[in-house]
Amino acid sequence: MSITRLLPGRLGFGTAPLGNMFRAIPDEEAAATVQAAWDQGIRYFDTAPFYGAGLSEIRLGDALAEHPRDAYVLSTKVGRVVLDEVEDPAARDFGEKGGLFEHGRPNKMVNDYTADATLRSIEDSLQRLRTDRLDIVYVHDVAQDFYGDEWLAVYESARTGAFRVLDRLRDEGVIKAWGLGVNRVEPLELTLDLDEPRPDAFLLAGRYTLLDHDRALQRLLPAAAERDVDVVVGGPYSSGILAGGAHFEYQKAPEHIVAKVERLKALADEHGIGIKAAALQFALAHPATAAAIPGATRPSRIAEDVAALDEPIPAAFWTALREQNLISADAPVPTA
Repeated sequence: MSITRLLPGRLGFGTAPLGNMFRAIPDEEAAATVQAAWDQGIRYFDTAPFYGAGLSEIRLGDALAEHPRDAYVLSTKVGRVVLDEVEDPAARDFGEKGGLFEHGRPNKMVNDYTADATLRSIEDSLQRLRTDRLDIVYVHDVAQDFYGDEWLAVYESARTGAFRVLDRLRDEGVIKAWGLGVNRVEPLELTLDLDEPRPDAFLLAGRYTLLDHDRALQRLLPAAAERDVDVVVGGPYSSGILAGGAHFEYQKAPEHIVAKVERLKALADEHGIGIKAAALQFALAHPATAAAIPGATRPSRIAEDVAALDEPIPAAFWTALREQNLISADAPVPTA
């Protein structure tokens, strides 16, 4: 089942940065950023318990509390339960994403994809978000980047636990849709091959961008489109490197990525366009992608995202990218 009927537009707001990703963000700045998104017409907000051990959910819930619940679409994730017990956030093991939320809340998080933990996670998220219902729930991070060689065992736990619970909750009308939220294509390809349960959407972060899209193009996106499973693109700016930042894959960008970005920016400058516009519109050009949800922690960034969505891009720019092998020859591009 497609989620396009649920989504209020093609641009949403990914709130991972509100969990103090990379830096400690004042509450006032976080609230102002959510308000800026609202003022710019954004009505789809995505969050997760993982983002700062509940901090993103708390801040988002506080900011949205003054708005009618029927006026926006909300998604969060399951797979991690936030406890009252505290620990050192900087000492957590996040696989390849070490130190990602070292400025978040000190509450201990437990990885748990079982049925009982899924239900508990949803209840806890409802409290932190100050709401009575969730629209979309994603199973979070069942992939290699967090679990290494153990990822298939974790995936199996989710398949027999979280997947089935969310499938039932959707069928009962408690939630409207469910899927997986990951940074790798393999778990999504595996899920598409299941006879049941059947997800409605995938949130794929970082794997369908100007910098990294070849693997997703090969099988995942065509198969998702064939099965009517929508893809929401997370991290369309590749952790910030395509928006003037220094991070790629949530870490300091390596030299070869920096060099590629410089080539992309040079072509964008040559054609008189912004690199953010190119990145955002590229991610949305594939027929399988339903929305993109860039993150931000400064209100001014939201206006930039909205403007980037509608910025005219000449066809010659995309031709130049293909000629220089900066994008796949098979990648759909926006049409004027």
